[in-house]
Amino acid sequence: MTDFFRTRWRGEAPLDRLFWRDMLLVATILSIASSALALMLLGLKLPLWLVLAVHFLPVPYNIFLTIAVWRTAEKSGGFKVQLMMLGSALWLIATVVA
Repeated sequence: MTDFFRTRWRGEAPLDRLFWRDMLLVATILSIASSALALMLLGLKLPLWLVLAVHFLPVPYNIFLTIAVWRTAEKSGGFKVQLMMLGSALWLIATVVA
């Protein structure tokens, strides 16, 4: 598991895998699941601090992945890479706000 984080932090993971699979697929699913669970907890009238904690639980991981995309993208260039950098920033905003 530490190798997963290490390779991404160092920009050693393939950018396509990092962007499409790790961020857009897996992390989006985690964010949606976290939001759904938070809504269920809200429906059960549990404390608001707990609902918010569950809702924002994936945010540090999402920030990590966004930084990893940028660090990996810095090692290469081109229009596709710039789109991935922009996409990751917009995705992070969307996952935090939604």
